[in-house]
Amino acid sequence: MARDQAAIFSFRCFCFNIFFLSAFSSILLFIWSQYAGLFDLQNQITLQNQNQFINILSFPSAWNRLSFPSGPLPKLLKIALFVKKWPQKHLAGGLERHALILHLALAKRGHELHIFTTSSLNSSFPSYPIGTLYFHLSKPTAAGYLDQAIVWKQFQSQNSTGKPFDVIHTESVGLMHTRSRNLTNVVVTWHGIAYESIHSDIIQELLRTPKEPMAYALTQRAMKVVEEVKFFPRYAHHVATSDHVGDVLKRIYMIPEERVHIILNGVDDEIFKPNAAKGKDFKKKFGIPHSKTLVLGIAGRLVKDKGHPLMFEALLQMLKENDSFRENVIVLVAGDGPWSDRYKGLGASVLVLGTLEPAQLASFYNVIDIFLNPTLRAQGLDHTLLEAMLSGKPLMATRLASITGSVIVGTEMGYTFSPTVASLKTVLYRVWHDGRGVLKRKGQFARQRGLQLFTATKMAAAYERLFLCVSSDGESRDSYCTYQSSFH
Repeated sequence: MARDQAAIFSFRCFCFNIFFLSAFSSILLFIWSQYAGLFDLQNQITLQNQNQFINILSFPSAWNRLSFPSGPLPKLLKIALFVKKWPQKHLAGGLERHALILHLALAKRGHELHIFTTSSLNSSFPSYPIGTLYFHLSKPTAAGYLDQAIVWKQFQSQNSTGKPFDVIHTESVGLMHTRSRNLTNVVVTWHGIAYESIHSDIIQELLRTPKEPMAYALTQRAMKVVEEVKFFPRYAHHVATSDHVGDVLKRIYMIPEERVHIILNGVDDEIFKPNAAKGKDFKKKFGIPHSKTLVLGIAGRLVKDKGHPLMFEALLQMLKENDSFRENVIVLVAGDGPWSDRYKGLGASVLVLGTLEPAQLASFYNVIDIFLNPTLRAQGLDHTLLEAMLSGKPLMATRLASITGSVIVGTEMGYTFSPTVASLKTVLYRVWHDGRGVLKRKGQFARQRGLQLFTATKMAAAYERLFLCVSSDGESRDSYCTYQSSFH
């Protein structure tokens, strides 16, 4: 009897197992069929989209990924630019450099450029051998901004001379929103917004020493965000210089997606490119020892918000605690600012070069093995990162949204770190242990990505197409505002 019960129990277990396996197989088959169908559907949608015209104003990614014709244009534009300050020689911030690179490129394409900017009290204004480039200077306000009443009169005078302006471009709030409202052909490029700066404020507060007074920037910044959300819609079209800012403008600032366009910054790939001979000459000129197995490079303004207190402390600790690091690594610092003298105090392992002109900076990139950017400013897209990429160098930078979302999007091209001394040291040691072989491969990958996205030519072509679209109507608008091609 006991044997019969055991046999029955065993048979039931066997049947249960068969049923369970059958049911499990059916579930797996069902899930696979659903995902396979979804995968096929997504492929079909992708293929269909690739064969259709798209409204370029609603393109969700960076326009740098698109390919635009580079030949002569059937239509040349009259463009007004409002920018607070025009670059003087090599002394320029990111906004000014963007204005210079972009609008010189557009003028060389044949477009008529009228630049409304402030006059310089300390030096003569630069001149350019371009017949379609015109400057309209005015005295800055006490705070250094454009005097809106004066520049608007200058603009109106030029707008009524010949043909009206096709497009009005403003670098950030060069043209105030009180003037831009109700104008459909205004394009504003944002090089930093208050919401993005909140991350920087948090970092600064966490890094604040007990002796430093507590800042109230966070509270003030929140109100600044509210103000921006209110007045940003008064500009017709918005250009975000990073993927992250493009997302913020759509989600947080609630600007319709067809009015937000992502165009990443670009730099001159004819200047910034691999050149071993220039690197060799630069080493000789500045007396950089050939015995060093790793050359780290830093460039830019040597100020607090660019992360130099953090970098200084990390290097100070590493040079003290590791003899091998001190003997085999050299750090080149290109730039000027309050932290210049402190870097000089770190000894022979740190060489401060001072401010370099673009040609010298291009040679600088050809000497280093990796470019470091410890910035604490979560604003815009730093040109030095792009210059280093096009020069074939890997990057190491702070883990900020604009950087990780648009530049260092993977470990193939570099490293990122949290804005703490401990994290910075950990990644610096990893770079050192990886060595030149790994860094060279990462640099090659970085250059390829740079050529695809971050050249001045790609940036200028994207802006040109946006300006053509915004300024057109009727059939020509359909022509310039639609796009059909695969993108990278």
